[in-house]
Amino acid sequence: MVNIAEAIRQLKKEKNAVILGHYYQRGEVQDVADYVGDSLALAQWAARTQADIIVMCGVHFMGETAKVLCPQKKVLVPDMAAGCSLADSCPADEFARFVAAHPGHTVVSYVNTTAAVKALTDVVVTSTNARQIVESFPPEEKIIFGPDRNLGSYINAVTGRHMLLWDGACHVHERFSTEKIAGLKRQHPDALVLAHPECKEAVLQMADVVGSTAALLKYAVRHPERSYIVATEAGILHEMRRQCPHTEFIPAPPSDGTCACNECSYMRLNTLEKVYDCLLNETPEVTVDADVAAKAVRPIQRMLEISARLGL
Repeated sequence: MVNIAEAIRQLKKEKNAVILGHYYQRGEVQDVADYVGDSLALAQWAARTQADIIVMCGVHFMGETAKVLCPQKKVLVPDMAAGCSLADSCPADEFARFVAAHPGHTVVSYVNTTAAVKALTDVVVTSTNARQIVESFPPEEKIIFGPDRNLGSYINAVTGRHMLLWDGACHVHERFSTEKIAGLKRQHPDALVLAHPECKEAVLQMADVVGSTAALLKYAVRHPERSYIVATEAGILHEMRRQCPHTEFIPAPPSDGTCACNECSYMRLNTLEKVYDCLLNETPEVTVDADVAAKAVRPIQRMLEISARLGL
């Protein structure tokens, strides 16, 4: 029987390819990736790779970001249907009208957007660097923040800003409920709650630690003696358990009770078989309109420059 993981590694060498995997991917996909990280780390790795082919194991906008940063490289995604509910909540034409209706604002867009929305943006942010980048602007700066209203509301709260928010959200992080988390706290009274800032405000108020996937992972690694209730997409538990094998991690379930943990169905579309097939056939390939890419690359590069300056 063919060992598909080994076959992927062999193809990767033959084709000078690099596999980038998001923390929300299936565990077996993370295990064959050269680099696993959050959106900021994936963009940073894509920008500096010397590989000829980038296989982006995540969702479609991540592949677009890599292509915009590396227009001469071939960027593949294992499944083109791997979209993003948050990106879908912000159509470029509607966002353009929103921006036009509020002149004089700096446009800050979360990385979870299409290249077409990034092309309308002054600077892109991730959940890792959103606060620091927003704080890099003068206090009086008028800012539009899109598309995640929960992340934007959180940044407003911790910075004292009054950014104008686009009304979008991630369906995974919207599904967490205070009632479910309170129930888990009763069962595990010593557990700390780790929550991603895409969660609703009521959930964030229950959290002991609020941060990006990378920040939540880093906190757990620094404090492996604790136990944790994790309110973000359940894929991160694979890396948490790998780095902290003796720590108890309890996934917060969705409010509808359909499963024991909260998973993104789009992220789960990527499988080892699809990773192998896309490397073998060098398809499906991500393409971005040249004019859109030329506009979209500027706010992404600005994010990377600010992040580097701030040591993020």
